Parts: sequence; structure tokens; C-alpha cells
Amino acid sequence: MRATELSELSAFDAVARHKSFRRAAEERGVTASAISHAVSNLEARVGLRLLNRTTRSVSLTDAGAMLIAQVSPAFGDIGSALDALNQFRDTPFGKVRINAPSSVAPFVFRSVLGPLIAQNPNLELEVVATDQLVDIVEEGFDAGIRLGESLRDGMTAVKIKPRLRFAVVGSPDYFARHALPHSPDDLSDHFCIRNIYPNGTPYAWEFSQAGKTIEFQPTGSLSLDDHELMVEAALSGTGLAYVWEERARPYIADGRLVECLASWSAPEDWLYLYYPSRRHMAAGLRVVIEALRV
Repeated sequence: MRATELSELSAFDAVARHKSFRRAAEERGVTASAISHAVSNLEARVGLRLLNRTTRSVSLTDAGAMLIAQVSPAFGDIGSALDALNQFRDTPFGKVRINAPSSVAPFVFRSVLGPLIAQNPNLELEVVATDQLVDIVEEGFDAGIRLGESLRDGMTAVKIKPRLRFAVVGSPDYFARHALPHSPDDLSDHFCIRNIYPNGTPYAWEFSQAGKTIEFQPTGSLSLDDHELMVEAALSGTGLAYVWEERARPYIADGRLVECLASWSAPEDWLYLYYPSRRHMAAGLRVVIEALRV
């Protein structure tokens, strides 16, 4: 097989996995037009249409599906063979792409990045922080990080540090005007900043004490999807915020924020790094997991 044919098959494999010429191009570090040209050459070579293209989507034809079923495992084997060469190196080599929620990424990576890169100089680590729900396979990530929630089939989850808890905080100025709440039931008398996901869906404040669990859904007029903004709003005296305790800790320590309902704080939640179970684990991903593992 000539090198050009192998390159065309590799481009086709990337498009089939991502269902996007743009994402395939980003993964391979080339332009979308270069990927399109490679796939068109492959289709001309085999005399069959392999992809259905519209302005909004890309899908496999029956012929394309049959080809990718045989080609994709072969590229996986090639990747495994190349990664096996790491046993002859002192440190892992290559790029590892991790997706993590922006609200927790600083706590996960702040004490890890320096030592990890220093100990693995041939490792290229790319962390993309966003609170948008991401399909890590479709978006070309090697792994993702989520809170202790259900993951789709075919994923392996590894418990990682740190363990986080939520805190309800308000400014001294706010509490000079409002009584300190002593139970979640008292929150209905307060201005509570609503927590929302990037798509606008709200999520409840959760509390637990002596085996009793309570969910409170704020109905305030301010909704935010960023914990830093929630902290800033609380600092300004706008209302109460439900944020990661780690995020608010410096302000609690210096008295600019006051924590309430600490005895009702939701149970600490574990974070998990997850990756496709059927995919060969590259040496680079392995050292990242070991650095983060509990």
C-alpha cells in the first residue's frame, strides 16, 4: 500500500469517528479542505461513495460502514504498536487530550500539572475546560472528568482526587439585612442565586443531615452557570450562592464571605476520570491517571 493510500484511509477514519470534516481536521492538524480532498481521492480510487455529505451532517454509506468496520480496528492496532514503543523510552511520549468541567478543573489540576510535565517532558497534555456536556469520543478526547454520575456503556471510570463539597455562602453585608438560615427550609426567605447548566437547565441545591436528604430549587431572578460569577455575586451582597467550598474558601477565611448550613452540607462528591473501555490506553493517559488517582 502506498503512503498516500494509507493517509487517505486515515483521513476517512477520522471523519467517520467524528462525523465532521472540521473535527477530523483539528485532530490531524490540517485544514478541513485537505481532509475533504483526501476522502474524495479515496472514493475516486475505490469507485464508491463512502460518505453522505450535507451542509449539516456527515454519515457513512453502506460501503463506508463496511470499510470502516475493518479499517478502524487496524488503525487501533497501529496505535497500540506505536505506543508500545514507550517501553524503550524513559518517559511517555505524545498528546493526551482531557475534557473537564470548568467549575472543577482548577481543583483537579492545580497541584498536578507542574510535576506531571516535569516528570514527563515528552508528554503533551491538552486540557479543555467546559461545563458543556461533551461526547469525548466524538470530540476527539482521550478521557473526560465528571462528578460521580452515571456514564454511558463502554466507559471505564477511575476515582480521582480531590473530593469536593458544596457550601452556601453570603456576605456579611447580606447577613446584616437577613437572618442566618438554620435549615434548608429557611432558604425560601432568602434571595438565592440559581445554579444552571450552560443549556439553561437549573440544578437543585442538595443537603443532607442524619440520613435526611433535601433538595431545594431556588426561584431567584439571577441565574448563573459559572461558580466564579456566583462567588462574585455573593461578595457583592446580592444573595446566597451555592458553590464549591474550595472556590469560596479564601473568602470565608478572610471574612468576606460567611458559610451557613455547614451541618447540612451535601455529602462530598467523588470525581471520576473516564475513557472508552475498548480503546487501548496510551502510556501518556496512564501517567495522567496515576497522577490523579485517589
